Amino acid sequence: MCDVSLILPAYNEAATIASTIRETAGYFRARGLRYEIIVAADGGDGTRERACEIARQGEPVRVIGNRERSGKGRGVREAMALADGNIAGYADADNKVPIEEFDKILPWLSQGYDVVIGSRAMQESQIEKRQPLYRQVGGKGFGVFMRVVVGLDGITDSQCGFKFFTRTAAREIFSRQQIDGYMFDVEILALARRLNYRIRQVPIRWRDDGDSRLDLVSGNLRNVADIFRIGVRARRTLR
Repeated sequence: MCDVSLILPAYNEAATIASTIRETAGYFRARGLRYEIIVAADGGDGTRERACEIARQGEPVRVIGNRERSGKGRGVREAMALADGNIAGYADADNKVPIEEFDKILPWLSQGYDVVIGSRAMQESQIEKRQPLYRQVGGKGFGVFMRVVVGLDGITDSQCGFKFFTRTAAREIFSRQQIDGYMFDVEILALARRLNYRIRQVPIRWRDDGDSRLDLVSGNLRNVADIFRIGVRARRTLR
C-alpha cells in the first residue's frame, strides 16, 4: 500500500504525458510520499506507449486504456478499482492544475475530510490563463442547470479535474459511479453528498491550455442527458 494513488485520465496526450508524469513523480519524491501513478489513456496517438516507457525506466506507473474512446468517467472508475493508495485522486494529464497544489489538499484530508476538491471559482483561486469568453458563459449556465437538476448547493466548481478521496470514500463512491463521460464529476459529488461524506473545497491555481476535447454539439447533448440521469438517480436515492 502506498500513500497516494494519482490517476491521470488522458485522451491523445502523447505530447504532454511524459512531462506530467515526471513532474508528478518529482513532487511526490521531494515530499517523501510513497506514490503510484495510473495512466488511464484512450486514443491511438502513442500516449499509452510513452507512459509504459517511463514505467520501464523504474517509475511506479501503471497504464490502462484502449484505442477506442470510452470516456473520462469510465477511465477514472476503472483506474480507481486498481488504486492502492491511502489517498486516491485524479488530475488532468495536461497539467492544468500544477501538482504542487496538492499541498493544499493533504492538510484537509489529514483533518478528517473524506473528499477534497479543487475549485477555480473561489475568491482565492488563481486563474493564470482564462478560458475563451463563450466557455466561461457556458460554464456559468451549466452551473445553474446542474444545481436545478441535481442539487449540489454550495459546490462552486464541480468540473475542476483535481479531486482526491480517502481510500474508503474512493472505493464506495466509485463502486457506485456509472457515468462514462465528463459528467462523472457531478455524479461522484452527488454520491459523496448522499453517502454523507465530508467534502472540502480548496482554491487552486489553474491555467487553460485551449485544447478542449469536447464536441460542442454532440458532447453537450450527451452531457445534458447525463445530468438528467444523475438527477433521476439522486431522487430515487432519497426515497
